[in-house]
Amino acid sequence: MHRTLAGVCVLLLAATSIDVLSAQTPSDPEALDAVFVFGRQANLLGAAISASEGVVGPGELAERPRLRSGDLVEYVPGMVATQHSGSGKANQYFLRGFNLDHGTDFASFVDGMPVNLRSHGHGQGYSDLNFLIPELVEELAYRKGTWHAEVGDFSSAGSVNFRLAETLERQRLRFSAGEHGYLRGLASGGFGSAARSLVYGLETQTYDGPWSDIEEDVRKRNLVLKGAADLAGGRGYLSLMSYHNRWNAPDQIPQRAIDTGLIDALGSLDRDLGGVSSRSSLAAGWSGALAGGEFEAGAYAIDYDLRLWSNFTYFLDDPVIGDEFRQRDRRRVTGFHVRDSFEGERWRWRVGIAGQRDDIGAVGLCRSVARECVRDIRRDRVDERSLALWSDFEYRFGERLRGYLGWRHDRYDFEVDAIEAANSGSRDASIGSPKASLAYVAHPSLELYLSWGRGFHSNDARGTVLRIDPVSGDPADPVTPLVRSRGSEIGARWYLSQRLHATLATWRLDLDSELLYVGDAGTTEASRPSERRGAELGLYWFASEAHSAELEIEYTDARFGNADPAGREIPGAVPLTIAAGWNAHFDGGWDATLRWRHVGGYPLIEDDSQRAEGSDLVNLRVGRQLGDWRIDAELLNLLDADDRDIEYFYASRLPGEPADGVEDRHFHAFEPRALRLTVSREF
Repeated sequence: MHRTLAGVCVLLLAATSIDVLSAQTPSDPEALDAVFVFGRQANLLGAAISASEGVVGPGELAERPRLRSGDLVEYVPGMVATQHSGSGKANQYFLRGFNLDHGTDFASFVDGMPVNLRSHGHGQGYSDLNFLIPELVEELAYRKGTWHAEVGDFSSAGSVNFRLAETLERQRLRFSAGEHGYLRGLASGGFGSAARSLVYGLETQTYDGPWSDIEEDVRKRNLVLKGAADLAGGRGYLSLMSYHNRWNAPDQIPQRAIDTGLIDALGSLDRDLGGVSSRSSLAAGWSGALAGGEFEAGAYAIDYDLRLWSNFTYFLDDPVIGDEFRQRDRRRVTGFHVRDSFEGERWRWRVGIAGQRDDIGAVGLCRSVARECVRDIRRDRVDERSLALWSDFEYRFGERLRGYLGWRHDRYDFEVDAIEAANSGSRDASIGSPKASLAYVAHPSLELYLSWGRGFHSNDARGTVLRIDPVSGDPADPVTPLVRSRGSEIGARWYLSQRLHATLATWRLDLDSELLYVGDAGTTEASRPSERRGAELGLYWFASEAHSAELEIEYTDARFGNADPAGREIPGAVPLTIAAGWNAHFDGGWDATLRWRHVGGYPLIEDDSQRAEGSDLVNLRVGRQLGDWRIDAELLNLLDADDRDIEYFYASRLPGEPADGVEDRHFHAFEPRALRLTVSREF
């Protein structure tokens, strides 16, 4: 029914726009192209191949209040970023009916450098954005769906690319202080000119958190250097990033521990949890006109390390020492990408190649006590390599109709050296992914889209050669290395003017195998096929230079694709998300931003007998510019809601409980209302 309704809305919009808007919109499409604006105000008619892609500019990125760096992904319509552990860990992400865990089926990039980590010690596609300094992000470009040839692994639900600034005209010093021991300092700025420049950022942050019996003791350090210059008729850049963090983790807790008075909602059952993480990268790239087309090339090297201590089941597996475990990931990632394009009067052809190697020197899991390993469960070395070739072709059949065809081919090679000899081995796999879209101009202010494509996600290399279950010792079957996804979308983009525009889409996405969160292991495993159908609406109103507002609604119906006595509901599949915001600038240098995010209730187990209640979060920022000085006040969780960031349902065991444990809700609470003040000066 929702697909039919969305289709009717598109047709009605097309029919009525021609008459209602003809007097308000220029009839010449080129007149629209003559206006240069950035971010969400940009006119993507004639450029986008679907309704579910867009760009967010620097002005918008600076406005919203943020609890964590990872909240930047919430600029992607329908995207939700939460946390079920300490703030040094990667966020938990939700989009299009996916509980994306820490990044499965959603690809993230920074200046074209991948963020998702394959065959990761905590979860496949682990995507930690804590190394980003938000003030240095100049642009965020997002795309949803399987119909974009230049993105591959982890991108079935969508992808986002954060582009770091290459020039900053002024230097800035920022100091923030807030409740619960929050302190942050930032020095950033740039030198040089547009032809040759250097941008820098140095961030330090500490945070204890509001927890009743544990201090997060976050100690975060970030350094970013990016130089750019006109070079050989194009533009080149070189960037260096360095990140280090350590923290304690107030992890998810069972409802019964609160009901019995053992702890409160901000309490912990294991105070030894937390992590240490570091990431350093060196990247270089060049883009410019070459042989008549736009050419782009880049390469990167990443050094990464993570030690993460967790305990989700307490005393279920080991009633004597407890179930605490440590996950380890130590790797070096190298890669490159090259893209070239050729254009004619009516067509554009692009070709690209990308390669990546993950040299994972240590990835594993051990049982631990007080953060000391006492027994190895897995300890492996992994060498994972991939090579992708892609091409797309866009043709304008006339003034109204455009066509897009794409093809992508990915090849993966996996090599695993495990402490359990039977789980060592090598494997390779390849997959081809066709793409197609049509765009039709129903009116100079309205474009309609029909998009289709195939995509994939890779599975953990260790699972592709698995023969013996490392926990039980029972025989195990290896998983499919590359799992197919298929998607389609019907959409519309309405651009009345820079002041008002909207997007509407109805879509479908099927996966051959769902990646499902497993509470007692704290990881994901390959599960049954799944199917998702949904609709989304985005409304953007720029009333004037002083006021703007947006409303984004996403609805999803997610089910496992085959019948099972356990049920067909997908745990963690959020059916409804709503995000709304208001931004205002007043006389005297005052400005304000108010944001509301709603997450609807969602199933916790397959038969839907246990459901999360959902949540509502409101954040407010008020600021004032006083010459070179600026003061900002943020009220996070303005209404002091006691909702839950995330919930799960699984078995765990507290002291004195039955050996098989107790099935219960486990959750991580919203952080209470907190005030943060920031003073900054530019010079």
